[in-house]
Amino acid sequence: MNLSEVKDTLPKLPSINFRLPNGDYVAPHFHVTEVGLVTKHFIDCGGMERKETLANFQLLEAADYDHRLAPQKFLNILDLSKKVLGEEDYEVEVEYQGSTIGKFGLDFDGKDFILASKSTKCLAEDTCGIADKTPKNDNCCGGPPVNDESACCVKDEDAKLAGHSGCGCAASSACS
Repeated sequence: MNLSEVKDTLPKLPSINFRLPNGDYVAPHFHVTEVGLVTKHFIDCGGMERKETLANFQLLEAADYDHRLAPQKFLNILDLSKKVLGEEDYEVEVEYQGSTIGKFGLDFDGKDFILASKSTKCLAEDTCGIADKTPKNDNCCGGPPVNDESACCVKDEDAKLAGHSGCGCAASSACS
């Protein structure tokens, strides 16, 4: 979800709710303790220099149980944050304290903001040597098409590393 989508959604809400990936809700007395710009400047495993910039909201549950952030108040906070965010329509990332600080994507289901799970991934699959292991439906090993989602064709050396001899298929059911 981008910053503009959050701003467009807030005026339509009677209250703000954030739901975690497991279905639990962030306590209604949460605070937005930070709105900021996070830039990550890095080298991926293929040697390519990259930059990623996100708008970041940090949510905190404090002992202020009577506090409830209203949609208009959150919009005011976002307006103040223009000093830092500028006018760019950044993707939003949310930080929330669990057993450690978690970073989440942000979605909206028509009623609640959803803290969406994020995962790591290889950004340089084509150059760093990680083979594409997605299921294929083609002639594998010179035999019939592979329709089993657990099977995929890989290079012969990858098959041997995975413990499959000869034919170059990653699934033991496809290799005999």
